[in-house]
Amino acid sequence: MEEALTGPAYRISTSRLTIRCWDPRDAPRLKEAVDRNVDHLRPWMPWAAREPASLDTRVAWLRKCRGEFDLGIDFVYGIFDPEEKEVVGGTGLHTRQGSDMREIGYWIQEKHARKGFATEVSAALTKVAFLVDKVKRVEIRCAIENAKSAGIPKKLGFVFEGTLRKKAPDADGTMRDMMIWAILIDEFSHSVAANADARAFDAIGRRIM
Repeated sequence: MEEALTGPAYRISTSRLTIRCWDPRDAPRLKEAVDRNVDHLRPWMPWAAREPASLDTRVAWLRKCRGEFDLGIDFVYGIFDPEEKEVVGGTGLHTRQGSDMREIGYWIQEKHARKGFATEVSAALTKVAFLVDKVKRVEIRCAIENAKSAGIPKKLGFVFEGTLRKKAPDADGTMRDMMIWAILIDEFSHSVAANADARAFDAIGRRIM
């Protein structure tokens, strides 16, 4: 009997993007993208307080991401154009909220903002989380001031569950209130994300979704 193909999804293709596991060789392109967008990222991404980082620091971080990905600890992805010539942004299916759920995070280069890329990525990752990773719940969390980010889960059929007060630090260390949006497995089939144009592939390129 043919062996069933399983995840994780190392590469995800959408209509306009390639989302894949980081490789240390991506370090120069990632550094260029982050360095160019430090001011754009700092209001919302706590890690941007440490930017710009050196190329060696970037390589070390990407090695850590790849190791954790291969071991099934956490799943951090780069967002690229279809030909993978440019880093459009970064995203992840994070396991920090529990093994039977995923939390989606994302950032997009400023020059690619307002193109719907973050929504496209989040829809694809939601589909992968439920159909490949077989989780029961997917969350998106964002600061209450980040109205653009909050619009993404709303579009995709996530439910606003509440606000955690003074939960997450911004780049200067100020603690901000954090909104939680979530979608459950029994809600997924009726959501916009269920119809996402996305194909997923395993570590050796076999299609798994």
